Amino acid sequence: MPSFSAHLRRTIAVAASAFALATLGPALPAAHAAPGAAISDGVVKIGVLTDLSGVSSDNAGKGSVLAANMAIDDFSRERKVLGASIELVSADSQGKTDTGATIAREWYDRGKVDMITDLTFSNVALAVDRIADEKKKIALVTGAGSSAISNEQCTAHSVQWMYDTYALANSTSQALLRRGLKSWYFITADYAFGQALEKDASEILTRQGGKVLGSVKHPVNSPDLSSYLLRAQTSGAQVIALANSGTDTLNTVKQASQFNIIQGGKQVFTPLLSLITEVHGMGLKNAQGMVLTNGFYWDQDDRSRAFAQRFYAQHKKMPTMMQAAVYSAVLNYLKAIQAAGTDEADAVMAKLKSMKIDDPVIRNGQIRADGKLVHDMLLVQVKTPAESKSEWDLYKILETIPADKAFAPLAESKCALVKK
Repeated sequence: MPSFSAHLRRTIAVAASAFALATLGPALPAAHAAPGAAISDGVVKIGVLTDLSGVSSDNAGKGSVLAANMAIDDFSRERKVLGASIELVSADSQGKTDTGATIAREWYDRGKVDMITDLTFSNVALAVDRIADEKKKIALVTGAGSSAISNEQCTAHSVQWMYDTYALANSTSQALLRRGLKSWYFITADYAFGQALEKDASEILTRQGGKVLGSVKHPVNSPDLSSYLLRAQTSGAQVIALANSGTDTLNTVKQASQFNIIQGGKQVFTPLLSLITEVHGMGLKNAQGMVLTNGFYWDQDDRSRAFAQRFYAQHKKMPTMMQAAVYSAVLNYLKAIQAAGTDEADAVMAKLKSMKIDDPVIRNGQIRADGKLVHDMLLVQVKTPAESKSEWDLYKILETIPADKAFAPLAESKCALVKK
């Protein structure tokens, strides 16, 4: 198998060229770039509130901070917008609602932060969204997936940028149902994201003729998942669905392999959210054949490869869809400020919702009235060891799912911002 560095060298030239064409685009009129425009406090400050120490630190964490810095540099080599400096701050929410909320209030009130992004955990994201709305600041949620963020608990000043539990559950469950796999059992992380993922998947399965045989909930960051796996195994379900994330997903699959549940072949394992770092950690021997839904894959095309190769050069890992989403959110936020001629939150949100979002990460994106960025999603299958050509060559793309097929219809939204 060729080394990853050899694969990188073969593609870097064409990828870099494609990236330059994709990100720079046509210059905005000079009038929008005049110094002294309406920038509050004379600086645009962006906060990355992420998971630097917990179960999703490999999926977000330092990689999210790097992605934000890359977006700022790509927007302006001088790190300026409308003549004002762009600054970046970061912090660890520790996955705790009160910690995340305290940091967000401090940033918005005294730190003069204009926009907070990442917000890895749904409980933290929901709390920060409410604070951003109260303060008339912006929150761009790139890491958290609970569908409530842009549904029942939507706000006028937040956007759910990359994915939600409905999009993940909908695409993956339909693919497995088409294979005749109709009976399911859930192993679910016991917090807002896991519960929402199981709920959305269960409702979709039931509507389409599937059957949920049961579920079990585990605490976040559980080192021993053996008892939960044995319950799933004895259920006799055709599909064991993992409604968890981060190291919990990684540990579940590794321990399932130890119990020979995966290799036995009688039950199909499907993580409803699995990031490329987790699949890499599982190893292709354990993860091969799994069908997943993702919003971004580094090897999708020249634009995604160009961004990912530059990220890899600094991070030594390929970007997850959460980290890639931070890049997209920060880049488009700065574009919206430039186009609006101000960093005032309502003006920037109006501009964001009027823009087409199409960059090295997001394809055919549009922010709806409910604050959900809908865009093309990817149905992928994990390669076998024989199929993989390099260290991070992990997926084959089975299908590109258009936004209107991946995400819940706007007509079904419970968001108060949607006019019925």
